[in-house]
Amino acid sequence: MESLTFKLEEFEGPLDLLLYLVGKNKMDLHEIAILDLIDQYTAVINTLTDHRLDVASEFIEMAARLVQMKSYLLLPRSEEAERLKQELTGQLIEYSACKKIAARMGAMAAATFTAVRQPMEVELDNTYQLRHDASLLQQAWFGLMGRSRRKTAPSAERFEPLVTAPFVSVASRVVHVLRGLVTGRVRQLRNLFSPSGSRSETVATFLAVLELVRAGRITIDDNETLAVRRGKTTHREE
Repeated sequence: MESLTFKLEEFEGPLDLLLYLVGKNKMDLHEIAILDLIDQYTAVINTLTDHRLDVASEFIEMAARLVQMKSYLLLPRSEEAERLKQELTGQLIEYSACKKIAARMGAMAAATFTAVRQPMEVELDNTYQLRHDASLLQQAWFGLMGRSRRKTAPSAERFEPLVTAPFVSVASRVVHVLRGLVTGRVRQLRNLFSPSGSRSETVATFLAVLELVRAGRITIDDNETLAVRRGKTTHREE
């Protein structure tokens, strides 16, 4: 066999290198001169490792495997040698088929490749060129003004009813409750609350009743009847 000079980077792995050696020496994949192939592969790897320390481990591992296979092949009638030979031959046949399919698919991809150039920059004219009826422009203007008015802060007059609402104190309703009980105008709890009364008046009246009950000045029974406790009111409140 002739000496070969190449770089391992040209091959995808040890099987790729073995397949190259098979083709270079015009061997039939089904009738490989396995000892010659082993000798040439190991010679290539030994030469490379003498000059380089970064030889891929997978190539060195395959070399060790082939050396072991050769030791079995040198034995007479070794079943292990035949098994290893068939295993390596099968791997090379499968790898060769995969390479052919990959080459075919690569050719198909190249045939269907479409080149697209980089998009060109388009200069745009931002001048508004449409023409509209004056009435449409007027409606748009009024719409903008309406939204602008809705965004303005409310005037002070809108808060005037809230600010000027009468405030009823609890103390004034305490006097009112006691006067109603003493004069007899109020007998039931419901007599203290008027449907037309303001919220402030209703709340103040309720708090006044609670305060009077807490202070022990009035009582409320289960029928919501109010009464002044004796000895708590010493004079008639007018």
